[in-house]
Amino acid sequence: MSVDLTVEGAVAKVVLNRPEKLNALSSEMRQSLCEYFARLRYDDRVRAVIVTGAGRGFCSGADVDRMADQHHDLRGGRERLQQGGHTFIRALHAIEKPVIAAVRGPAVGIGWSIALACDLVVASKTARFSQIFRRIGLAPDGGAIWFLTRRLGMARAKELVFTARFVEAEEALSLGLVNYLVEDDQLMAKAEELAADLAAAPTFALGLAKKLFHAAVGPSLEDYLEIESLVQPQLHMTADNAEGVAAFREKRPPKFTGR
Repeated sequence: MSVDLTVEGAVAKVVLNRPEKLNALSSEMRQSLCEYFARLRYDDRVRAVIVTGAGRGFCSGADVDRMADQHHDLRGGRERLQQGGHTFIRALHAIEKPVIAAVRGPAVGIGWSIALACDLVVASKTARFSQIFRRIGLAPDGGAIWFLTRRLGMARAKELVFTARFVEAEEALSLGLVNYLVEDDQLMAKAEELAADLAAAPTFALGLAKKLFHAAVGPSLEDYLEIESLVQPQLHMTADNAEGVAAFREKRPPKFTGR
């Protein structure tokens, strides 16, 4: 299934488990994440959640190889986005319990959106982040712009989206995108220590505090994702997206025309 869910005591662990692809998300993995995050929201045994990736990466984004084979039209693309990435990001965001991302290696594209949707981020010194969408002729999805703008302000968020550059672990910490930075072999120990502490806290109070944070700055994530679902399907139909995907598969620089 490529996503594993385990529960030990009051802590659940969701592991993206496709290490040979740096945990690139397939449609099957998105569906599993939808189901798991929805289940964890109402599982009274679970009082804290860790989200991480197997192997040397957190998540390298969407599976671009499969993306090239999809037929794109505006209505179908909107439905795919709403039923895929948006559904599991909403479900992750809605969990009224502390959620910790434990990140090593690349957290790219939708992979970074997953980390941003978590409440706290523990990163190893190998972690690196990028809004890589520009390289395949797309705009960010998974609520990335919503999350980044709230955390960084518009000017800094635009710089990261427009350049698609990598943010290394130390810079991510300095920007406030990462809460804890540890050596690679200490990543899970730190995440588990933090999860155990939060699992012993008053879960209902923390859950309602999360709702207050969500309401502190508008618009809501749901309103934002509705706009996003109209933007991304149009970009999937552009010549630049076709060129970006082809260049990625052929391992060459893309030649964009702006169309």
